[in-house]
Parts: sequence; C-alpha cells; structure tokens
Amino acid sequence: MGSRRDWYRDPNAPRPNSLKPGAAALITDDNGRVLMQRRGDSGNWSLPGGIMEIGETLEDCAVREAREETGLDIEITGLLGIYTDPAHVIEHADGEVRQEFSVVYYGRVTGGELAVSDESTSVEFLRLEDLETLPVHETVRLRLRHHAEQRSTPYLG
Repeated sequence: MGSRRDWYRDPNAPRPNSLKPGAAALITDDNGRVLMQRRGDSGNWSLPGGIMEIGETLEDCAVREAREETGLDIEITGLLGIYTDPAHVIEHADGEVRQEFSVVYYGRVTGGELAVSDESTSVEFLRLEDLETLPVHETVRLRLRHHAEQRSTPYLG
C-alpha cells in the first residue's frame, strides 16, 4: 500500500501534472448492494474503474476495468455522473499527479465470477450503510450519495 495518495481540498496538495480520462462503474446486485473493491494501493474501498486506453470508448473502459478488477462482465445501463473536481488530485509514486477526471456509469452484471485482482485486496457487494464505517475516499462517498439520491439526471461537475 501507499503507491497512491489522494488529496482533496488540501492547500498542501502537489500541483497536478497530468489529466487522463477515466471511467468507473457503479454496479448493484438484486438487493441494492454496491460492488466495491478495496484498493491495494491506498487501502480505500472504491468503485471498479481506471484510465481509458487508446482505441476504446469510455463505456468500453468501464466494462474492461470492471472485468479486470472484479472478474465480472457487465453492461452499461446509465450514467451516474461526470466527476472532474480540480480540488481532487491523485499523487502516484512515479511522480505523476493527476487531476480527477472520471465518468461514472451504472452497470449490470451479465456474467463472470467475482474475483480479486492484483489491484485489490477484496472485492464484494456492500450495503451503503456498511460503507459508512469503512475507509472510503470523500470523492467516492460523493458518488455513493448521488446514487442513494436516485437522481433523475446525471451529476455534472
């Protein structure tokens, strides 16, 4: 752990030197629990997601990252929101300091088998109430709040 540090609304945060589009998926099961992974690099619980690769769409990125990080195949069913807050920067051990740029889709499981990847220490469906006491970064909590609010339009921010 420790190869990634999230800074949020912190005047001591390093200046970003990178901006890369990324996608994540908020996937629920039939009981309304949210699929979360415990990140190996920060120890925080987070939604599956990652950086877009050349040759794919952002939707493709969300589907690929979900498969790589959770073992599950998903289909995109909607858009939770676009999250580009310049007050959230992610510092990586290699010197990259990335400004947040994440499009969060809703997804539905279509196949696969739940599995931990080399990027996480745990992957499971969790109730929103359970997440209140677990280590979750504030920007992920914002996404979870937006989901709980059952917004009629995507968050744009």
